[in-house]
Amino acid sequence: MSVLTKKEISERIASGQMSFTPSLDAYQIQPNSVDLRVGWTFYIPETWKYTDEGRVAVRTNYLDYQKPEEYFKMIRLKPGQFFEMLPNEFVIISTLENLTLNCGDLCATLHPRSSVIRRGLQIQTGLVDCRYQGQLMIPVFNTSNQIMKIFPGERFCQLQITELSSNLDEDAAKKHGVDDGKYIKSTPYSLEAKTDPHDEIDFIKTGKLDELKEKFKI
Repeated sequence: MSVLTKKEISERIASGQMSFTPSLDAYQIQPNSVDLRVGWTFYIPETWKYTDEGRVAVRTNYLDYQKPEEYFKMIRLKPGQFFEMLPNEFVIISTLENLTLNCGDLCATLHPRSSVIRRGLQIQTGLVDCRYQGQLMIPVFNTSNQIMKIFPGERFCQLQITELSSNLDEDAAKKHGVDDGKYIKSTPYSLEAKTDPHDEIDFIKTGKLDELKEKFKI
């Protein structure tokens, strides 16, 4: 496995093996990574809701697929607007770019830019699987005691692109464990957490881990 350099990134884009929409500009291609810009969509965790009982706390349970709930409030900014991130607040931000990996020998890893870290903002790294297509989410936590302004279009994180040791066809790349990948073709409006397979969840909730391992052994 090897990390693509600026030259190789440009060659892969020119050949159509990798694409970004909107297309990259001259500020974004770095010596061995690509800077991604902040998009227009932000997801804010909801801590309470108003019901017939009154104001009640939101108790998150991502394994309760029978009663799916929205645990985030999505907002979309307009041109000229910004997002003020509160101290100790966690949000999910959509990338401006939609990424398409059109070949089976590339994957990528999302990293924070050092300039963002210096502001006290923590970005969690994440793996982008080969043949992925869609928007990426940027999980951000404000570790400082200051309110931070974030503007759509800021270069916020960097994508390190890696060449795999072998090529995966579409069927193999699409399969994540037993089922198809749940975040393929994500849009700025579908970046919230999705549940894992129901069969797996049922075993986990009942504590039958040995049976899970037996049924789905490799």
